[in-house]
Amino acid sequence: MSLELLDGGAAMAEAAIAAGCRFFTGYPMSPFTGLLEEMSRRLPAAGGVCLNAESEIEGVNMTLGAAAAGARAATGSCGQGIALMQEAIAEAALNETPFVVFNLARNQQDYFQATRGGGWGDYRTITLAPKDVPEAVEHTQLLFHLADKHRAPVMLYGDPLLAQTRVGVDVQPRDFGPLPAKDWVLDGTGGGTGRSRQIWTWAMGKANDPGPGPDGHWRAIADKFDRIAAEEQRHEESMVDDAETVVVAFGTAAKFVEHVVAGLRAEGHRIGWFRPVTLWPFPGAALRRATTGARNVLVFELNAGQMLDDVRIHAADRDAVRFVGGVSIAESGLSYGPLLDAPAIRERILGGAT
Repeated sequence: MSLELLDGGAAMAEAAIAAGCRFFTGYPMSPFTGLLEEMSRRLPAAGGVCLNAESEIEGVNMTLGAAAAGARAATGSCGQGIALMQEAIAEAALNETPFVVFNLARNQQDYFQATRGGGWGDYRTITLAPKDVPEAVEHTQLLFHLADKHRAPVMLYGDPLLAQTRVGVDVQPRDFGPLPAKDWVLDGTGGGTGRSRQIWTWAMGKANDPGPGPDGHWRAIADKFDRIAAEEQRHEESMVDDAETVVVAFGTAAKFVEHVVAGLRAEGHRIGWFRPVTLWPFPGAALRRATTGARNVLVFELNAGQMLDDVRIHAADRDAVRFVGGVSIAESGLSYGPLLDAPAIRERILGGAT
């Protein structure tokens, strides 16, 4: 293993390139800007193209076009910019065009955006929320694999801590197994032959093929996302078997919760923690098992209560669920406020566990 000291933006850029990403575009908005800058430095040397788009809408549509031509492609922004991309993300999901979206958000207030979406039609977006930079390196490569496996846009949900923390990482290409052939790509080889292809909702396949029609296509898309929901749930948990209190948290905040809960356990408190790694599909069955014996299920997230809805749906006893997070934003508006401090988290957990 050879460790290199990189911040999160550089580490994710290296991981994307190692995964075969050769087209990247985005519009600079902090804390996403660092990833865009690193891709502009590193991707051309790997034979790829990185463009600073004039807007988020242009960026995501350029990415959709590159992906339709068969490239491993990605784009990103923070939550405000992702909001402008929602229509194109929905189009990609419904047209089965795979690419990766990096949402390096300013806080944790984009959970609904990532898991519910803002586009049209029946679609969902696989969303991974790494807790630290080494995991972000793994998740970046995994997301390119999942995008191609399921022919769908996918999302990495990060934040300033993930984007700007500098740690030692070992970025090596990872093999996640075989993938289906991209025999659907618009590479120009079929033009004028009667075998030309197009990607557009229900008119899939050859240009002179009527396709399955609207009803058949929408049914197939719905069935696909049901399969994804069953196959791709990921989570972490610890000390839940005998826990009277289980704390649920996601992303980088979950790493703080893990630290605080370990300290409380050492003091004799019967507390465990649960982390959804996939925000969608949410690991509901695992959460139900983890909370079966708990008197308290505490939700810590840095917003007004968004993952809270999913925890209430899936906890063994929804009446045991209590919210111990809250809105906490720095004066700059670009990072977290004081609620992410370990003493503040400890106080919230102990207060909720009584």
